[in-house]
Amino acid sequence: MGKTYFDKIRDFYNKRRRMPSYSEIMMLVGFKSKNAVYRLVEKLVSEGLVSKDRQGRLIPSKRFGEIPMIGEIEAGWPSPAEEELLDTMTLDEFLIQNKEATYMITVKGDSMKDAGILPNDIVLVERKNEAKDGEIVIAEVDGNWTMKYFRKRGKEIYLEAANSKFKKIFPKEDLKIAAVVKAVIRKYS
Repeated sequence: MGKTYFDKIRDFYNKRRRMPSYSEIMMLVGFKSKNAVYRLVEKLVSEGLVSKDRQGRLIPSKRFGEIPMIGEIEAGWPSPAEEELLDTMTLDEFLIQNKEATYMITVKGDSMKDAGILPNDIVLVERKNEAKDGEIVIAEVDGNWTMKYFRKRGKEIYLEAANSKFKKIFPKEDLKIAAVVKAVIRKYS
């Protein structure tokens, strides 16, 4: 019972990037009353498939977007592989440590290509106003925004591209770190 209804709710979320209201759930699953929807929602909450916020609105739970982890694949010499369900996890669990401070940015330009960050990739970043040497940062330098490696050599601070065509950037007046890159997302098809 819950699985097919849950699939309809998840499909709604995937298409509209928001959870349906109780009225929309009633139409999605063909119920005649909101009371039936309330019971369905309570069942889905108890199964951990959805959650509610402080106002009682539906929000996706951690299990909502789980993707199966089915094993490992050899990236060196070919070897026999068997598919085995190891676990499930959401991409949020894997990629995001601080959801409130995390956002995504589309990459323009090729200054970070040798770090594996290409034009039209999406970078997942976490807001921070400081960085460690060697981290890839989103920074404002002398009034302009860029993504580069943060470098600190003694008292000297600069930004460095991952492409030999680009020169190091030494701030003339100001360098402000806005975020640190946590992941690169690339779609192949």
